[in-house]
Amino acid sequence: MHTETDVRSQVVELAREFAREKIEPHAAEWDRTKHFARDVVDELGRLGFLGMTTPEEYDGMGLDTVTYLLALEEIAAADASIAVSMSIHNAIPTTMLVKHGTAAQRERWLKPMARGEVLAGFALSEAEAGSDAASLAAQGVRDGDSWVLNGAKAWATNAGTADVMMIMVRTDAPEARLGAKGISTFIVPTGSKGYRAAKPEDKMGLRASNTAAIALDDLRLPADALLGEEGMGFVYAMEGLDAGRLGIAIQAVGIARRAIEHSIRYCSERRQFEQPIAEFQAVQFKLADMAARTEAARALAHRAAIRKDAGEDARAFASMAKLFASETAMWVTTQAIQLFGGYGYMRDFPVEKLFRDAKVTEIYEGTSEIQRIIIARALTRESDHG
Repeated sequence: MHTETDVRSQVVELAREFAREKIEPHAAEWDRTKHFARDVVDELGRLGFLGMTTPEEYDGMGLDTVTYLLALEEIAAADASIAVSMSIHNAIPTTMLVKHGTAAQRERWLKPMARGEVLAGFALSEAEAGSDAASLAAQGVRDGDSWVLNGAKAWATNAGTADVMMIMVRTDAPEARLGAKGISTFIVPTGSKGYRAAKPEDKMGLRASNTAAIALDDLRLPADALLGEEGMGFVYAMEGLDAGRLGIAIQAVGIARRAIEHSIRYCSERRQFEQPIAEFQAVQFKLADMAARTEAARALAHRAAIRKDAGEDARAFASMAKLFASETAMWVTTQAIQLFGGYGYMRDFPVEKLFRDAKVTEIYEGTSEIQRIIIARALTRESDHG
């Protein structure tokens, strides 16, 4: 009989081996060429890593969130670009379908997603609707037994590589101006006529992750493509983002961890003034701070995961984890470049890529400023009830 600890150890070790053998040797080249390694993502899926927290009844692994985060950290430490595809698929589209999908939708989409046969993505933001996501303008109109979608989405991960996207559009009349209450979620197969992903964005970091704008041009969907209730799409998106932010937090932890590992190795080998620079107290203090902050970020993410699995409100904790971990990753990778000196600034050395990959964790799935707003509002509510 396997205990939960045994299963966790086996899953994490499998993720570590996969990352070491199938991802890490190629990450730098994928970054240079902006190559999305769909074959590697598919292999992750066949191993069960795209259905980690999906209930077993829907062909998932049914694991707890902490185990998922530990496995995701191993992937992120090898390459954050692969990790973000794994994270978004496991978190936002999966959460939406588990919570709000019909039996037919779960059979059609959730089960093959969990088995790794279908890659999913998520599109909420627009060029004029970033942090103010409720102001999105893409429109869905009912036409008999169909819905017709028109508009454009921006910065969608997996937009050009996913098989299905969860897309948020307005379904209220333009004159109604219902704000967040006028938004609905649709399950959109990317092979649909009227769905077009633009050329992948040329990004600073996560260059091997497919990020693109989406054009919706008279995209006709059957009535059962609506996920859950009409007008509840924004609520579903926020639920998904609560789960997604834990993934981004751990992505940041993985980046920071790898920066520390490279820094320790380099500082032990690099000699100046006739000794390894790791023997200088100034370097030791910097490494100590890098390690302490990264451990704290991981612990905060795991605490949020435990609350989530216990059915407790984890929104503020997920935001705390995402805020602290992303700013930690940015700080740690900056220190790593400083420790590497001039070499750290060169693309031939690994910490430069980690620095570029870290930055977006402070921006996507809710900027650091938005996380602070969420946390402050939660504190205010607690004070009001206290």
